[in-house]
Amino acid sequence: MAHLLESIAYVGDTPWHGLGNELAPKQPIEIWAKQAGMDWRIESSDVSYMASNDKGHNLILPFAEQKVLYRSDNFEPLSVVSQRYQEVQPREILEFYRDLTEQSDFELETAGVLKGGRKLWALARTGQSATLKGKDVSNGYLLLATACDGTLATTAQFTSIRVVCNNTLAISLANGNGGMVKVPHSTSFDADKVKQQLGVSVKQWDEHAYEMKQLSERRVTQAEAANYLSRVFNDQDNDIILFNRAKKEKDAVPNAKAMNQVMQMFNGQGRGATLDAARDTAYGLLCSITEYVDHERRAMSRDHRLDGAWFGSGAKLKQKGLEESLLMLA
Repeated sequence: MAHLLESIAYVGDTPWHGLGNELAPKQPIEIWAKQAGMDWRIESSDVSYMASNDKGHNLILPFAEQKVLYRSDNFEPLSVVSQRYQEVQPREILEFYRDLTEQSDFELETAGVLKGGRKLWALARTGQSATLKGKDVSNGYLLLATACDGTLATTAQFTSIRVVCNNTLAISLANGNGGMVKVPHSTSFDADKVKQQLGVSVKQWDEHAYEMKQLSERRVTQAEAANYLSRVFNDQDNDIILFNRAKKEKDAVPNAKAMNQVMQMFNGQGRGATLDAARDTAYGLLCSITEYVDHERRAMSRDHRLDGAWFGSGAKLKQKGLEESLLMLA
C-alpha cells in the first residue's frame, strides 16, 4: 500500500495520528530538523524538454516559464511550478517556532514531511488549555504547514486538541476573526509578519474556549442531531433519525453510513461522549464529527487520514461541523 508519510518526529505521548519517532523533550531546532526528516533544502532547476529535428538529431530546449523543484538530499522531483513560485524551505517551518519556544511557553510536539517532501508541517503546544464541565480538557496548538506542489498555501493555524480523544479542530471563530493566516506562494514568506498578523496571543484561544463552553451548554434533541448531521454531510435539512440503509444507491440517503456512525458516537460510543460537556450537547455533536474525521473515516492508511484531516476534505468537513454547531447558538 502506498504511503504519504516521509518522516515524523514527536515528543511526549504518541500523537493522535499514531505516527512518528519519539524525541526527548526540549530538543533544539537542529535535532528536530534531522529527526523529523526536514534537514534538506528545496532546490530548483529550469525546465527543459527533448525534441528531434528533421535530421534526426536530439535537441534539449529550455522552457523558461517554469522550473522543477527537487530535494537537495536525494534529488527526487517534487513539482513543476512557475518561475514566480516562491518556495518555503523545510528549515523555515521549524525556525518559525524558535523564538516562540525559547522566549515563550510554546513547545514543539510534532513535525514532519508528507508526500515525499511535497507537504511540510510542524505543531507546537501554546501552553493554553481550557476545561469544560466533567473535566473535559482541550489544549491549544499552533500549526504551520506548507506545500511545494501547489496544493496548499503556507498556512499558520491555531488548533485545539481534545485530550480525552485526541480530536483536532482548527480554531475559526464565529465573529470572523479566525486564527489563521495564509501566505500564497506568489509572495515571500515572512515569519515575523505572519506572527504579527496571526496575533500570537491568548485572545483567539479565550474566544474559542468561550464558544466551546457555550456549545457544551446547548442541549440538543435526537431530531436536532439528525438535522445537524444532514446539513454537515449533505448541506440540507433532514430530521430523519434512523437514516436509510438501503443497498440500492437510488434509495439511500447520501452519506447514510457515515451519518449513522457519527450518530452512534454522539449517543455514547464515541471517546468522551458520556462526559457532562459532551452528552446530548452541541459540543458533543462537534466532537463526534472531529472524532470521525481524525480516527474513523475510511482512508488508505493513517498518513492518508492525517493529510485529509488537516489539509483535505476531512478538514473541510470539520470546518462545516464547527460552522453548523455555532449556528445552534443563534
